[in-house]
Amino acid sequence: MDAYTSFAMVYDQLMDNVPYEAWCAYLTGLLREYGCREGLVLELGCGTGALTRLLAAEGYDMIGLDNSPDMLSIARERQAEEGTDILYLLQDMAAFELYGTVAAAVSLCDSMNYITEYQELVQVFRLVNNYLDPGGYFIFDLNTPYKYRELLADNTFAENREDCSFIWENTYDAGTGLNEYALTLFLRGEDGRYERFEEFHYQRAYTVETVKKAAAEAGMDLIAVYDAFTRDAPSDTCERVYVVLRERGKSGGNDMAAK
Repeated sequence: MDAYTSFAMVYDQLMDNVPYEAWCAYLTGLLREYGCREGLVLELGCGTGALTRLLAAEGYDMIGLDNSPDMLSIARERQAEEGTDILYLLQDMAAFELYGTVAAAVSLCDSMNYITEYQELVQVFRLVNNYLDPGGYFIFDLNTPYKYRELLADNTFAENREDCSFIWENTYDAGTGLNEYALTLFLRGEDGRYERFEEFHYQRAYTVETVKKAAAEAGMDLIAVYDAFTRDAPSDTCERVYVVLRERGKSGGNDMAAK
């Protein structure tokens, strides 16, 4: 079964512990630090658009891209309710097309970990590089190998709520870096009965060295890697990192924000 089908219906409910406002503040801080204070911004793996809408509220013209029709359907419903002006595109991160370039690209909530093949990661970087303005930046986060190995590993997680429950059986292969989420959902219907759904999600752990290699192969410059929500270099035990890549290859780039 495809990921983010049944899960899309309860995604926002189960992710209500994610401090999106704080994540947005950190991300906009990075964008402004690297010279992007306005303009068109592309979000890869936008999901239901929670962060997309917050970035729009910060003054950015947003394009949200995702390959889940169910998640985008909810994003568009939220947009209609709130009256925001966001372009949502149903496309794959590894094969997307835009009509022009963007000032910056972002991707959060470990969406980039869903790119499970190295050459596909290179392709995503190539596409982003192609659609960035000269000297534009791509900022994204990644779950670290430490998190998969030490915190998720081969564990089972469960949560029971009034209208939905889930069982998350996690499996991590340290040799390949591949992580599998086997997700069983129990969703309450209008008649009060619960229906069972299953989804399987796959992510890959990437080291900073692998990301740097992929970026170079794609023609991008790796500018910085931060321990999430700080300006510190990643430690051996950090769970999430933020990566800053810069477009290379177009003339007219502005290096004033380069680190």
